[in-house]
Amino acid sequence: MKRILSFLFTIVILVFWSSCRKDFDFSPSTGDLAFSKDTIYLDTVFADIGSSTYNLKVYNRSDDDISIPTVRLSQGENSNYRLNVDGIAGKVFENVELLANDSLFIFVETTYNTNVNPLSELQFLDTDAIEFDSGSNLQKVELVTLIKDAVFIFPDRDNTTNIIETLSFDVDGDGTPDETTLQGRFLEDNELTFTNEKPYVIYGFAAVDEGDILTIEAGARIHFHANSGLLVTNNASLKVNGELSDDQELLENEVIFEGDRLEPLFEDIPGQWSTIYLFDGSVDNEINYATIKNSTVGVLCEFNQDAPNDKLTIRNSKIYNSSNFGILARATSILGENLVINNSGQSSFAGTLGGKYNFTHCTIANYWNSSFRQFPSVLLNNFFITEDNTVVVNNLEEANFNNCIIYGNDNVEIDVTGEPSGDLDYKFTDCLIRFNTNNNPFDFDDGINFERITLNDNPDFKSPFENDLRLNENSPAIGLGSDLFLIANDIIGTSRTSPPDLGAYQFVPSDD
Repeated sequence: MKRILSFLFTIVILVFWSSCRKDFDFSPSTGDLAFSKDTIYLDTVFADIGSSTYNLKVYNRSDDDISIPTVRLSQGENSNYRLNVDGIAGKVFENVELLANDSLFIFVETTYNTNVNPLSELQFLDTDAIEFDSGSNLQKVELVTLIKDAVFIFPDRDNTTNIIETLSFDVDGDGTPDETTLQGRFLEDNELTFTNEKPYVIYGFAAVDEGDILTIEAGARIHFHANSGLLVTNNASLKVNGELSDDQELLENEVIFEGDRLEPLFEDIPGQWSTIYLFDGSVDNEINYATIKNSTVGVLCEFNQDAPNDKLTIRNSKIYNSSNFGILARATSILGENLVINNSGQSSFAGTLGGKYNFTHCTIANYWNSSFRQFPSVLLNNFFITEDNTVVVNNLEEANFNNCIIYGNDNVEIDVTGEPSGDLDYKFTDCLIRFNTNNNPFDFDDGINFERITLNDNPDFKSPFENDLRLNENSPAIGLGSDLFLIANDIIGTSRTSPPDLGAYQFVPSDD
């Protein structure tokens, strides 16, 4: 009985004490709030594409519990910005409570809606402010976003079913269109030239129809939404005509393929979009002075290895931060010169199911550090295993690597495997290769598959994890090339010496 009475007495005391607490008596704020920043810069976004979420921390550094009469956007419901205050979304909030010596988070996003406010400029600043209280107690935090205009390419959506248009083209080679699950549409005739006047933003796959040529002019910027890409179909071509800028440090004449998130956080995030897909039957594809970054597969090139011209010719270009492969080639033909590939979740270059490949003065590296990778920088084979474990064999007619650097952060950076029923012809000449293992299946002095190979000497790149694969002054790759494979100028237009340096970059002394 005594325990019960004691318990009841304790409960009464707690209730009485709680009713006397002043913690729940909120007095109006007096304009003395503090903020984690006085201006929120939401970086750069395309019109009609939502920004990332940014945060603001609001502090009550007084010893009193306060209530902020209003927290609102200056432009109210007409604002392009959106707020979330302590878990509640909106644009105007009343009587926001904040305990003594406590803080609250406000999250900010924006989308500039061109249906409501058509753009009159290629880019402009969209500004607003978060207002706290009013009158003499008014405090503000400014909001600033750079809005860029763009050409948007996207598939149609059925207004009734909300089903997004998918592509139909000849997948199995029987001459009739096949329905696919790829969301996208074919480019119209007036869309077959991408200029540098505005960026292009692509949703789904922008496809080049049979017999058409997509020309991308110098300085063009192509941005892809998630799971989007370019598709070049039968008897169609892609011509990327980037140029070297007058100032080598500038990129205004280079063509850049990347994701559609422009915030610095997304600058080097792999896997933001799908791929440039050179489908079976596409012809004479050319890429010159381009950067392809942050995709799943930089370039997927398939079949037609016996076409009169190489299916893909890629020169003076860089492929970075591919979550799977930089270039994935299947039974096809590729000519690469002054090419840099780095940071790939699997291989930087994979020539699978045979084919014909010729790379000269290329830097094919892999310093991927975002996860475990199971493949080397360069992977070659002459077979493919289907889902039912059938082995399909096709000849690797040639795979020549001349004056190249093949290196990375793994011990073994080349792998060549083949089925004996098919040809497996390859040769590395005047190359620096990382192959540091006791289990070595190769004879690097055989003169047949390998000639004048330098093994395991660190090429001393400037900053390989940040995709700067220029050579430092003590690099062993300097002067190690052969004049037999000399390309007069390197990837940035520097004249090569005799003998040349290995890789895509000729060493140039610099202050840094």
